Amino acid sequence: MEQIMKADYAQAVKAIKQAIVVCRYRAARQMNGEVLGLYYSIGKYISEQSRSAQWGTNAIKTISDQLQQELPGLKGFSETNIKKMRLFYEAWAPAFEIRSAVSAEFELIAQTTDIQPFTFRSTVSAEIKEEDLKAFISVSFSHHHAIFTKAKDIDERWFYIRKCAQEFWGYRRLEQALRDDLYHAAGSMPNNFALTLPDDKQRTIAMQTFKEDNVLDFLHIEDPDYVDEHDVEQQIVNNVRKFMMSLGNDFAFMGNQYRLIVNNKERFIDLLFYHRRMRCLVAIELKNGEFQPEYAGKLNYYLSALDELVRLPEENPSVGILLCRNKDNAEVEFALRDISKPMGVATYRSVDELPDTYKALPSAEELRKLI
Repeated sequence: MEQIMKADYAQAVKAIKQAIVVCRYRAARQMNGEVLGLYYSIGKYISEQSRSAQWGTNAIKTISDQLQQELPGLKGFSETNIKKMRLFYEAWAPAFEIRSAVSAEFELIAQTTDIQPFTFRSTVSAEIKEEDLKAFISVSFSHHHAIFTKAKDIDERWFYIRKCAQEFWGYRRLEQALRDDLYHAAGSMPNNFALTLPDDKQRTIAMQTFKEDNVLDFLHIEDPDYVDEHDVEQQIVNNVRKFMMSLGNDFAFMGNQYRLIVNNKERFIDLLFYHRRMRCLVAIELKNGEFQPEYAGKLNYYLSALDELVRLPEENPSVGILLCRNKDNAEVEFALRDISKPMGVATYRSVDELPDTYKALPSAEELRKLI
């Protein structure tokens, strides 16, 4: 009887905890939307006044200093941040019509100020979908700033906003994606996913997850003409968190040299991961040279063994990635054409192999010190 009561209590705690977490998330998202609306409206006001040459030089600094005096302890309204609000408005003004209705709680404020807090609504612009609007207001202002300063194309901005919202990207993960130019790289890796992945959702995620060229900033290769794949594997294992960040969210590391026993014979997969959103195992084979067609056959064998011996009944078919130093896309296309298991072929290189012009660029940390 006592055990049953303890089980009931545990279920009650779980249910209440879940309700609290959901409520907190909704409240945080709503609050974030209000903050973004405030920043947008302030940015609009600052833009209209400053760009029209009605204000003199150092006007924004003067306003920021005065705000600090009148509202002691106020955070987020430095000269730099107010300028970011202006850029935020100017970046998104073409997408959001300015004539949106002011919400009821702001009506009194609107009567006494020149600034009307903006409310982001799905009816503001017919071109913005409801789910995109929810994603927009759930993304923090710091994320927005990184996106609209690096991504000038509107479709590219929406791509990163959706990624941040759907995959809960932290700021560092977003920075990495922007540096890797994930928008243009995603989905470009040669693969056979369209023919081998029957589940539409898994296929879409797979197409968006893997990129063709992977720059591993933790990887150091002394001699580019001779690459020891075992050394590369060890460096990846030693930096597995960074490696998973370069791949994207939702990866869980299951091990390297993952052991399979087929008919009393041992086989070893270089790297094995699990992807939560695709709900499948992901096998990665490292190659120290150019792609060879026979690599696809070997990986196809590993994927068959994984699906038969390791995959759980509720999981999707395993996916394989051949990570080579270089490849010929025409050869890859022929090699994958009649392969039955889902796989793709990508390349990798170390940061040491980037052109000198890229090496000279300051890091994100150095940029923050310069601002």
